[in-house]
Amino acid sequence: MAARENVSLLFKLYCLLVMTLIAAAYTIVLRYTRTVTTEMYFSTTAVCITEVIKLLLSVCILAKETGSLGRLMTSLKENILGSPVEMLKLSVPSLVYALQNNMAFVALSNLDAAVYQVTYQLKIPCTALCTVLMLNRSLSKLQWFSVLMLCGGVTLVQYSPAEATKVQIEQNYLLGIGAVAIAVLCSGFAGVYFEKVLKSTDTSLWVRNIQMYLSGILVTALGVYISEGAQVMEKGFFYGYSFLVWIVIFLASVGGLYTSVVVKYTDNIMKGFSAAAAIVLSTVASVILFGLQITFTFAIGALFVCVSIYIYGLPRKDTTKIEVKELSSNLSGRLISV
Repeated sequence: MAARENVSLLFKLYCLLVMTLIAAAYTIVLRYTRTVTTEMYFSTTAVCITEVIKLLLSVCILAKETGSLGRLMTSLKENILGSPVEMLKLSVPSLVYALQNNMAFVALSNLDAAVYQVTYQLKIPCTALCTVLMLNRSLSKLQWFSVLMLCGGVTLVQYSPAEATKVQIEQNYLLGIGAVAIAVLCSGFAGVYFEKVLKSTDTSLWVRNIQMYLSGILVTALGVYISEGAQVMEKGFFYGYSFLVWIVIFLASVGGLYTSVVVKYTDNIMKGFSAAAAIVLSTVASVILFGLQITFTFAIGALFVCVSIYIYGLPRKDTTKIEVKELSSNLSGRLISV
């Protein structure tokens, strides 16, 4: 908490702006690369490359954190080679995140970016449920209300989905929705699982990231071999890659690591604003780039989702201080009466 109090409002706004732009740009650019009629790249290879870049960035950050090459090598030796059990623990979220990232490509190959962005917010109630079940936390009545509102908003969006008139490729709406549903479940479980592992020891966040990304590279490489191995061998690992595909990979890599900075220096309200702003930006960009025709129910549903995200992030009222104050006043009253 102290870290959040020591940073300026300007820095918080900077974090908010960058997080919003990354979230919106990733969705829009990824959607665009899956709608072009040129040679289509292999999405599994893009996910694998993303894990490699995340690993390299995490090693660089850990090197800065340790302060010297010797201490970096010692930390890696102890926590990677000397901790097979911990590596096995982190292989679980690696597998789940790999599935989630691949599902994002499937979803955005079949859904408009704005529809995806709104529907993907179902990760909030999914994460809330996993938090209650796995971390034994409780939600306030207001948070449960916001969860119901969010689900209602997503239902309205799906009831009369907006259509993109400029997209000519063949799409499977049900496949896209199914992919989002899997991504949502993966996001909720993996996020809470990773938090549980982080809080079980005092190990550095970046060490944990390195452990997870090493497992992630193995998992995603296996995914490339199983799903598209023959085609990759024939056409090449980087077949169909363009400048925009590399932008997608860059945004996915930086976005994952930047989240930890945002969590450290901002609060839930600002993250809620960021998610809502990303929805708005994605919708506007979809109208311009893909000819998205917004329906009334889509607009109302998206509004419900934005409001619910804000409500969910509101700080909970600390009732413990009130109870202590009431108890002390009651005790004082009794002493006076005695």
